[in-house]
Amino acid sequence: MSTQQAALSPARTTLALATLFTGMFVLGSAELLVVGVLNLIAADLGVSIPTAGTLVTAYALGLAIGGPALAALTIKLDKRLVLAGSLALFILGNLVAVLTADYTLFLVARVGAGAVQGLFIAAAFAVGVSVVPPERRGRAISVVVSGIAVSAALGVPLGTLVGQTLGWRGSFAAIVVLSGLALVATLALLPSVPPTGGGAGSQARYAFAPRVLAVLFLNFLVFASLYAALTYLVPFLERVTGISGPLVSVFLLAYGVATAVGSFGGGRFADRGAARTLVVASTGATLSLATLYFVGSTAFLVALVLLAWGVFSFGMVPSLQYRVLDLAGPGGALAQSLPASAANIGIAFGSFAGGVAIGGFSASAAVLTGLAVGVLTIVAAWATSYLKPPVPQEVP
Repeated sequence: MSTQQAALSPARTTLALATLFTGMFVLGSAELLVVGVLNLIAADLGVSIPTAGTLVTAYALGLAIGGPALAALTIKLDKRLVLAGSLALFILGNLVAVLTADYTLFLVARVGAGAVQGLFIAAAFAVGVSVVPPERRGRAISVVVSGIAVSAALGVPLGTLVGQTLGWRGSFAAIVVLSGLALVATLALLPSVPPTGGGAGSQARYAFAPRVLAVLFLNFLVFASLYAALTYLVPFLERVTGISGPLVSVFLLAYGVATAVGSFGGGRFADRGAARTLVVASTGATLSLATLYFVGSTAFLVALVLLAWGVFSFGMVPSLQYRVLDLAGPGGALAQSLPASAANIGIAFGSFAGGVAIGGFSASAAVLTGLAVGVLTIVAAWATSYLKPPVPQEVP
């Protein structure tokens, strides 16, 4: 699949990729922001904390289901226009959060914001790979992915700090302002990227081919393994490692920085061999979880393991996207939104499975659950490494 445009100057390419990174950073921060101010939202809107927690689920479902649906509906539009429209709708959705006192309306707005983020992600990948030579496609994908990783490492803690200082509405107001700046940059700095390929109907044959679905299943397993353990990492650090208070935040920040490093660096490995990278990185992530279980009572070793886990886990994300685009061939424009959907479904499943495990057993049970799923990711990564893109004769 290729959406290669006329070559841009190095400076224009850098600005375009920086703009995509910024957009992903802002949207990623907004996605996870609710977690840090959940108690404030619940108190202000008069709902319980578990009820307020459905705002996270609603956003994930909006992204997983609405993202691909919107991508299909806009598949024949210029991707620069799609990015700008997504940001405009995202601003509107977050304005609702700032202004409403009705929880139900807030919930609906979160579903809509999740859907337009899914659309933005698909269009961002399309623009990113269009402004670089084919041999640098993995690195362009890694820049887009890194916006999400950096938002988890830096954007969410900063947004939480703003929310604790100015109220949760203040943090969402900050998202509105930053989204507006990203919209201006999108219109000013991104090139026009006309649609490629046919309509959604003709592309669906390739986008949902068994070879693509196999890698999407691998994507699901990767994030299920990751979030089965990550969702309950704080209880593990407190009960098993024996750390608490501000020191927990230091460990989480170290992990977050490692994910950013992994996502940035993973693009180079995707360009050199995405299938091989998935086998190596899934093995590394799974071994990290095994090591975490056995050295969990030693804080220094836990810190080192979290660094390795973050690098391996997010180092394979560019390769997951790369493989889907490659295996989808002529259906790449439609397939671009599917990895994010698979990832969000994996996150939901992993968090649920880890919760069941930790509820019935010890604080280490969630890590073991992630490890068990991780073994499956190694098998799936090895099996999918033999899959090949559609041969030229398949292309209409």
